[in-house]
Amino acid sequence: MTTGGLEPLDQSIVEELAADGRRSFTDLAERVGLSVSAVHQRVRRLEQRGVILGYTARLDGEQIGLPLTALISLTPNDPGAPDDYPQRIQHIKEIESCYSVAGDESYILLVRVQSPLALEDLLRRIREAAKVSTRTTVVLSTPFEGRSPTF
Repeated sequence: MTTGGLEPLDQSIVEELAADGRRSFTDLAERVGLSVSAVHQRVRRLEQRGVILGYTARLDGEQIGLPLTALISLTPNDPGAPDDYPQRIQHIKEIESCYSVAGDESYILLVRVQSPLALEDLLRRIREAAKVSTRTTVVLSTPFEGRSPTF
């Protein structure tokens, strides 16, 4: 077994899919040195185990009308309140990711919106839904994003 508990062949498959999730089973089989049926079986097992969580397309925010990216830190107004913020805000579609964090904040959100006015409205909706204070960092540029973990 290797780091993370994956067999070397499974690790190779995961690395190949992380680099290009659209690889065909034929291409994947050639790259890792297995038959197509063996690769298909291993990928299915990796999906069932939850190692592979899904396949998505990475979209360019500018081109889909969401050019403004921001990180929003949530801090409870009442430290004794229940920690149910993710449930209170999960319906807000502009929130791309929600991270539980250590430190002064409880959560950090990654959001994408159309404009500063849309961000202002989003902040209002988050504060109302979660009963939290927020601190916002606007992303100016993204030198890289969505890199796959290394083994």
